[in-house]
Amino acid sequence: MKTTKQLQQDSNSRENQLQQKWYHQLKYLITGIVFGIVFVKAEIISWFRIQEMFRLQSFHMYGVIGSAVLTGMISVFLIKKFNIKAIGGEKTSIAPKKFSKGQIYGGLIFGFGWAITGACPGPLFAQIGTGAFAVAVTLLSAIFGTWIYGYFRKKLPH
Repeated sequence: MKTTKQLQQDSNSRENQLQQKWYHQLKYLITGIVFGIVFVKAEIISWFRIQEMFRLQSFHMYGVIGSAVLTGMISVFLIKKFNIKAIGGEKTSIAPKKFSKGQIYGGLIFGFGWAITGACPGPLFAQIGTGAFAVAVTLLSAIFGTWIYGYFRKKLPH
């Protein structure tokens, strides 16, 4: 098994080999826009839907999250079973995850933040895109929190 550092070096090597023109990146912009539209139409960015979920008043968000987890499980299974390669032809490797108590703390902090703000990182941009500019405070807080984590990472339980 490769270490995280080796996987990162492999990734950096592939990125250097796959230097593309700027317009090749448009596919990611279009995918992001479509993804945002799906979030809006499915009401995943709705603060009220998120509050319903945390108050156990509606199945809507649990259904969305559950179907995403199921899709991810099936995708990983198929990638491993059929040795599916990336678009550029590179071998796909999925490193095994090791459990640590830091994941419990991180999950709790993430959940509290999600419940309080009504937003998690994915929908933040879609919420801002719909004109909910107050969410920019949440986005800046998420960026700041990520920076704080990076600064104290070596001192935190992993």
